[in-house]
Amino acid sequence: MELREITDRRGSAVWKATGPLGAVAIKLGHGADGEGAEITAREAAVLDALPEYTVTAGRSGPDVWYVTPWLAGLSTWELFRPVRDGSDVRSTALAGAVALCRAVAAFHAGGWVHGDLQPAHGIHTAGGVKLIDFAWSWRMGTDPWREFNGGITHLVAPELAAWITTGPQPVKPSQAADVYALAGVLWTCTTGGWPLDYDAAGIGVKDTSPAELRKAIAAGIPLTVGRPWPQLQAVLADVLIAPAAERPTADDLADRLTGVTT
Repeated sequence: MELREITDRRGSAVWKATGPLGAVAIKLGHGADGEGAEITAREAAVLDALPEYTVTAGRSGPDVWYVTPWLAGLSTWELFRPVRDGSDVRSTALAGAVALCRAVAAFHAGGWVHGDLQPAHGIHTAGGVKLIDFAWSWRMGTDPWREFNGGITHLVAPELAAWITTGPQPVKPSQAADVYALAGVLWTCTTGGWPLDYDAAGIGVKDTSPAELRKAIAAGIPLTVGRPWPQLQAVLADVLIAPAAERPTADDLADRLTGVTT
């Protein structure tokens, strides 16, 4: 069996294990504070609740691990690389954007909120897009995790940033916030940068804590002005500037993207 480390940070390590019968992902939550184990345990619980996923989980002392089939395919970030490189090969990326939106819509239709959509959290497999990294996901109508401080800060919806900043916990991420993050993901995959213009707002990202960034996002930050794909980004901008109650659903966003030309 071949074992390759994919990542190891913040109490979470992932390996790809390849053998004669196929490949699996192995995730281990570790760390003295127990946070890595807790996050991995709740992600395994989400995977176990989703009928289209298979997972085996267990404990090793204070640590928690799970094994799930490896998803073969490009991430959305990788799929958009030709767009960022300027090779103008856009049809595949656009189809992938629509497919990602449909996958999020299907997840929402099951009553779930993802809570941490990122450019690498959609995998474009031969059988369609599969979402990954469910550590902050929760099923609507159930109790959310005891504390939620947002996924990646640059893609947190303004209303969610405001709730995290002012409280009270537990903060409940929403499907509308997922759609904001989804539009932000596609913007980032297109441009190579985050959608918010921190420079225009006078914010030095490297010198600003996540908590301070969330305060600024809640107050409002303009979008970046670069438009390498104007028609696509016009659709995404409409989502990113809309109040939560006026945002389209993930399915609506997919429909709008089908009208974009390459």
